[in-house]
Amino acid sequence: MAGFSLADLERIVAERAMASPDESYTAKLIARGMPFAAKKLGEEAVEAVIAAVTADRTNLVNESADVLYHLLVVLKAANIPLNEIMAELERRTTQSGLAEKAARSPE
Repeated sequence: MAGFSLADLERIVAERAMASPDESYTAKLIARGMPFAAKKLGEEAVEAVIAAVTADRTNLVNESADVLYHLLVVLKAANIPLNEIMAELERRTTQSGLAEKAARSPE
């Protein structure tokens, strides 16, 4: 899939979100609500972490794809377009990661 991008995946997620939940996993995730979709994202993130710490390259690739997909589903459910995330990432590149972290207010 040369040239496949996150924007392509975002478009596919948007298309599938409009389908019937009986016909689309994406639509089913969104229909079940944000807590469910977010939980699935968290589960996939944990699986990616486990693959990373166990140096399971193949599984890390697979789980990373799951994380990106589920993140885009959560963003769709929250009505946040990918371009907002990309703009924030671009904004952050104007300074070092260490400076950016130091500028955040303490939690």
